[in-house]
Amino acid sequence: MPAKSRPPATPAQALSAMDSLVAAHLLGQQEMAQRLGLNVSDLLCFAYVLQAGENLLTAGDIAERAHVTTGGVTGILNRLERAGYVTRVPDPADRRRVRVAAVPDAVTRVVALYEPHYARLNDLFADYPADELAAITDWFTRATAVAHSYIEELRDQDAKRK
Repeated sequence: MPAKSRPPATPAQALSAMDSLVAAHLLGQQEMAQRLGLNVSDLLCFAYVLQAGENLLTAGDIAERAHVTTGGVTGILNRLERAGYVTRVPDPADRRRVRVAAVPDAVTRVVALYEPHYARLNDLFADYPADELAAITDWFTRATAVAHSYIEELRDQDAKRK
């Protein structure tokens, strides 16, 4: 596929566009969570459970990924369990530990809600040739790492102040 001509952009314009995207997706996550009867933190943790697939996570795994305390994740998992999104299953390797599994009906509900949005995003990605899509993917991956690194830096600063 031939590359489309794109207008030039400055880093400031790219940051502004990114800020607009992040804001739109934050609003979208709030809307999705509300439609699913969840809050955004609970939806985020459920997303981690979905991403893990058959490699079931522990509560500690989820707490680490979501940057919440183990006590905080316990409350999240309790709410998700009561709402029918997850179930806790014994870890076959360590009976003292539990793992978190997605409830199939909940997966179906979430997929049904997100699928139209993801289809539109896939249509948008189809407008880009493979080399540009690789650059977009690289940017998303690296920007995510930068964001996580900065979050850790901020939290380390907070911990030092205490």
